[in-house]
Amino acid sequence: MNIYKAIFLSSLGKKYIMGVTGLALFGFVIGHMLGNLQIFLGPEKINAYGALLKSMPKLLWMARLGLLACVGLHLWAAIQLVRQNRKARPSAYKVVDHSGSSFASRTMIWSGLIVLAFIIFHLFDFTITPEYTGKDSEGRHDIFRMVVLGFSNPLSAGWYIFANALLCFHLSHGVKSLFQSLGLSSGKWRGWFNTLAISVAWLVFVGNASIPVAVLLGFGKEALK
Repeated sequence: MNIYKAIFLSSLGKKYIMGVTGLALFGFVIGHMLGNLQIFLGPEKINAYGALLKSMPKLLWMARLGLLACVGLHLWAAIQLVRQNRKARPSAYKVVDHSGSSFASRTMIWSGLIVLAFIIFHLFDFTITPEYTGKDSEGRHDIFRMVVLGFSNPLSAGWYIFANALLCFHLSHGVKSLFQSLGLSSGKWRGWFNTLAISVAWLVFVGNASIPVAVLLGFGKEALK
């Protein structure tokens, strides 16, 4: 019971929940991006990657359920911490000074909720109910053609890029907070970890956004013939 109170009822415990679940989700974002970037290696690589994942359904569903639990706990902890902060300051300041905070830090809840909505949309669009379910010459789901078809629509590509821009903002502050919550970012290391967080966030944005941008510029169009 004391452990439960220390983790789920205290502000420090909720910050640790935010940090640990954030670390897990951050690892997924990196892994997901690296997997998706295999599209630039051609249909064989990306389709084989998709077939490999589908060949391990139990492991895949365990990972999905684990990620869902991390998302739920991360969102719960974030909302609880915001509510606690508001209760500690029941009356709003007449003049709000944002000089000590970044735009990313002030919009964490909103960017997080929008990114969550995008993840749900993305899952249905490309995983649960994909519009294109054709097979390649090896009988595998033709992920290459599916992605090219999807991002050939400027609205779909634009929404994906916009969502990843919000993800970049969210990560730039979230990863900094993650390092602080886990006790890594302190003293002389704070500046280094802050720079690392911003650099990684932009790397994720460039990596993810490069796929729809490349498709809009003509990459993979031969697959549509």
